[in-house]
Parts: sequence; C-alpha cells; structure tokens
Amino acid sequence: MTVKHLSVEYNKVNERGTFSPGDIISGRVIAVTNKETKVQCFLVRAKGKAEVTWHEQEGLTTVVHSDKKKYFYFEHIILQDKNKGDGSEIIGPGRNVYPFTFKIPNMCMPSSYEGKWGKITYSLRAQLTQSIWLVHKTKTEFPFLTKAEFPFASKSEMIIIGLKAIGVSVEVLNDSTRTVTPRFYLCEKQTFVAQSKRTVHSNDILFGTGDSVPAETSQTITKVMSIPPQTIPTFFNCCMMKLEYRLKVTLDVPLARDSEIKLPLVILLGSPKPHQQKPKRSIWFRKLPG
Repeated sequence: MTVKHLSVEYNKVNERGTFSPGDIISGRVIAVTNKETKVQCFLVRAKGKAEVTWHEQEGLTTVVHSDKKKYFYFEHIILQDKNKGDGSEIIGPGRNVYPFTFKIPNMCMPSSYEGKWGKITYSLRAQLTQSIWLVHKTKTEFPFLTKAEFPFASKSEMIIIGLKAIGVSVEVLNDSTRTVTPRFYLCEKQTFVAQSKRTVHSNDILFGTGDSVPAETSQTITKVMSIPPQTIPTFFNCCMMKLEYRLKVTLDVPLARDSEIKLPLVILLGSPKPHQQKPKRSIWFRKLPG
C-alpha cells in the first residue's frame, strides 16, 4: 500500500461551524504516501442530499420503501492520468496537500438532519484511484443550516419559541370524586414519505408532573419546562420528511382513561420576539361514577 493516509478537511466560516446557501466552502485533501505514486484519478466531491428508507411486512413479503433527492453535486479533479507521461498524474512521497473551493448554491434547502428512517446530509468526499482494484476513499460531513426564516408551514394557534424554558398554565376543573394529576410531555413526530407511501415515528418526552387537583375543586396548574438543548428545530421544507412537535398535557386519573389535550408547538433555533397572542387551553374533568 503506497497510500498511507487520505483525508478531507474544510475551513469553518463562522463560530457555529455551519454553512448556509450561498456560502463558500474551502478546504484541503491530504494524501500521505510512502513513495512516488501514480494515480488513474484523484478527485474531491461536494454533495447535498436527502434520503429515506424503511421496511414494511406485507404478509410473507418484506417491502422496502425508499427515495432520494439530490440538492447539489460538484466534482473537482485533482489529478488524472491522461496518458501524457508528463508527471501530472504522479503524487510525490510524503505529505501532499491539495486545496479545493466550492460554492454552495443559493437556493432553499433543508438543514442537516438524521431521523428514524431518513436523513439530510451535506458532505465532502475524496477518492484516489490507483487501479480498478485499488481505490482509496474518505468522507466528512459538514453541518448545514437553512436560510429559510421559518422553514415550516404557517398554521394558526401555534406557539413559536426558541430553545429555552417555557411556562405552561392549565386550568383543571375536577368535578369528580377522585384526585387527578396533570402530566406534561413534549411530543416529537417524524414523518417520512417515499413512492407515495408514508410512515410516522413518534416519541414522547416526559417533562414531569404538576400538583394534584383534589376532588370537587378547580385549580390553575403552572409548569416551567426547559426544551433540551439538543432538540432539533421544527422543519417542513423537505419533500420527503418533516419534523413536528406538540405540547401534550394529560390527566392521570385513577381507574379511568386519561384525558389529554395537545397544542401545536414550533421549535426554532434562535429566540424570536415573543408572540403577541398567548394561546390558552383548559381541561374540564367531569363527574365520574363513584
């Protein structure tokens, strides 16, 4: 093996380390060899894509649903053997550094994301081909952040928040003979689409419980919840997948079915100005037998 090491690196353009539409991404491909090496082709690629895949059991048959979408693809040839014999296809011994520069298209594209059955990735790949049997490859992904101001569909009565703490107040009218306890959840909903088929993956995160409401009383329960810092922002601007959230409040009712309400929730990366209207929801708990 004459090629001992192959890697691709990029330069950050901001403190966050993210790239957005219209940005220039530059870096270098590093190849370390132990002797002079002739190559057939040496190149670096930049690529943005979305892909989804999941399996469903239909009787005895396993059906695979999958789809892909390419946002951009660029290729830069570093070295190539054109049978000139002028040495342009030769890599010298030791550490060799080859710079590259690509411009990311200034178009609407979703942010980097990895879900249950799909992902959106932006990557740099280098490939050094010595022969049909000897190909060296390396890859690194770079974080991409959409420029869309609100990468989600407009809906009424949505709460728009940043990644921070929120206070939730719930009015509970317990007109029964039992004590009830509210529980607060952040509900995540991942939706994936491929070949006109759709699948959903849901996950509920329990924030905690509120104060119990005794029988024959009514109370307003307030719970302060902190959105986990690793929570991925809401997005709808990908044709094959989307990520939504709901705030869910349930009543833990002994020996009965729990009541619940859900409030649509949009999670943003930043901290926008507070919404003027403050949507309010109430839980009305009627009399039960006994």
